[in-house]
Amino acid sequence: MIAIRRKLNRIIFDTDTPAGKGFDLALVVVIIISVLAVILESIPGFNARYGPGLHQTEWIITGIFTLEYLARIWTHPKPLRYIFSFYGIIDFLAIVPTYLDLIFTGAMGFAVIRGLRLLRIFRILKITRYSSEGKIIVEALKASRYKILVFLFAVLIVVLIIGTLMYLVEGADSGFSSIPVGIYWAIVTLTTVGYGDIAPATSLGKFIASLVMILGYGVIAVPTGIVTFEIATAARSPKSKRLCPSCGHGNHDPDAKYCKACGEKI
Repeated sequence: MIAIRRKLNRIIFDTDTPAGKGFDLALVVVIIISVLAVILESIPGFNARYGPGLHQTEWIITGIFTLEYLARIWTHPKPLRYIFSFYGIIDFLAIVPTYLDLIFTGAMGFAVIRGLRLLRIFRILKITRYSSEGKIIVEALKASRYKILVFLFAVLIVVLIIGTLMYLVEGADSGFSSIPVGIYWAIVTLTTVGYGDIAPATSLGKFIASLVMILGYGVIAVPTGIVTFEIATAARSPKSKRLCPSCGHGNHDPDAKYCKACGEKI
């Protein structure tokens, strides 16, 4: 029994083996089919015609994900660590809406059931586990999170100042009826979205708006540059992208035999 668990663990958690790659590829196909089914189910005409088939497909997919979830718990050396990990929660969200659909029927109303069904779209997050390129992006985002948070805090201060300034300059006559409205306009303008529902009327307000528009290009460029640098650094890293079969930690040295996070053999 122990040998079987170890063998299944290598297949389920290790993407370096042919069996592991085949397992991952099969799950990616199932995930894509599942997400497409959710999207098609939201189309009234398509759902009215093919609703029973979509319902059967959903239960088959839910059964597959349930078996996968239970298999990951059974084969993981530390089941609780997997259950409460990021991917463990995503795997749980992939199956629970269908079962909740059976429980909350009738009394809860169709609006609640529709919301529960839409949670199935989170299955697309499972696909990041099976992409080495996705892991590089995740590592780059983790490495740059503090820089981006500091930058976003600076942007928040700028938006607050601009929103307050536009409230003082333009006033309610131009649509800037409060500071929150001014902050909303500053965010829309700074991100270069420009809905046009509120616009400055005075010369000074237009001048400030022009500066905010120009500043918006810098707001887009700075976090892009930070993340791009971290992605390039992660891609050039000599560290191995092998994942630990126990805790899922990656970024090991090429000659590593044991996981640096939990000490399990890799």
